[in-house]
Amino acid sequence: MKHFTKLAIAAALGTVMGTATVAQELYTPNLAYRTGPFAATGIPLMNGQADYMTLLNERDGGIGGAKIDFEECETGYSTEKGVECYEKTKGKAIVTQPWSTGITLQVLPKTNVDQIPILAPGYGFSPMADGKVFQWAFNVPSGYWDAADMIVQYLEQDGSLEGKKIAFLHLDHPYGKEPLPLLEKLAGEKGFELLPIPVGLKEMQNQSAQWLQIRRERPDNVVMWGWGAMNAGAITEAVKTKYPMENFIGVWWAGHDADLKLVGDDGKGYKSISWSFPNQDAPVMKELKERVFDAGLSQSNAEEMQGVFYGRGVVMSMILSEAIQGAQKNFGTTEIDASQLRWGLENLNITEERLEELGMAGMVPPFSTSCANHTGHSGGWMLEWDGSKFVKASDLLKPNTDSYADLIASAASEYATANAPWAMNEECSATN
Repeated sequence: MKHFTKLAIAAALGTVMGTATVAQELYTPNLAYRTGPFAATGIPLMNGQADYMTLLNERDGGIGGAKIDFEECETGYSTEKGVECYEKTKGKAIVTQPWSTGITLQVLPKTNVDQIPILAPGYGFSPMADGKVFQWAFNVPSGYWDAADMIVQYLEQDGSLEGKKIAFLHLDHPYGKEPLPLLEKLAGEKGFELLPIPVGLKEMQNQSAQWLQIRRERPDNVVMWGWGAMNAGAITEAVKTKYPMENFIGVWWAGHDADLKLVGDDGKGYKSISWSFPNQDAPVMKELKERVFDAGLSQSNAEEMQGVFYGRGVVMSMILSEAIQGAQKNFGTTEIDASQLRWGLENLNITEERLEELGMAGMVPPFSTSCANHTGHSGGWMLEWDGSKFVKASDLLKPNTDSYADLIASAASEYATANAPWAMNEECSATN
């Protein structure tokens, strides 16, 4: 197993700079939500993220000789508090990790002025894929429109969708509405009826009205864009109303083990598209247990560490650490700034070989980014609940990004026009 240890990275940097310099810290704050209505899903994600950074600090002395300050600023998933956290942390941050799509949309114009990269793994505004327009925003390794496209692809494996009805059960929030433009486009192209069914924030735990509508409409499939308590509420209602679980598919934020454990065997067949997988045999998971959990440096627990969301948090911090390391090597400095990290995020190359070196094989599909491509479009796997855990139910699915490239471009252009004057990366073309 190859690992980039503190000494190895310092030596590499020393070759570039003529001498190895050691920075004191890299400030990478996380706008966390361990409290509020979404805490049940936020906690394992935050724990996975924090534990991976703790592993790097403990095992390698940080990244390139610089310790990582992974301070959390609690938002409770509140957009208002999220903006406050952004303003509080932006002074010395090299990145902002806003979490909710609502917070992302609010800080997006600010980061373009403040020149701080947004890292929003698998969430946020889908047109952020256009790196020329959104030069400071990254939603790697896969975006919401990618997820919607892959779900439709998966449904098509059973035959044409012509004449079928697909209910879209979604949180009535910017996050829940995010895939609608592409789903509406796909409905028109493929001939299925799209039935949007919103769930208000106050209805998450009592969805009787929504599931009454589903029983009445009898859709061929239900696609869920849920989060937090909404997911558990929907899954419980589906079981209660005897909706066929094999026809029920969620986005990656609706694939949380704890939600399905509430119904156990009754949830068999429920699926969730996912760009990550909790590979318990991955060497990094063993190291996290030995160096972080067993050492008393984690807020997690043994059961949580086996779940999808904890593993996804680990992958998220790996993506950030790889961008930091790439920037350090390119610029010949350990203590990189926000602009240099942006370069690192634009030049990610997460190959199968690199995942092996990191001890993370099978935990995320390979992907790469560029100045024009800030999402990576890694694709993902369809995961299925087997009664006790999520297992892979498909080979790797890849989004048909060419089919909605025009939609990304037009939405990005509309955003820039609406927020004029909007600074773009004029040196970036569609091919680089």
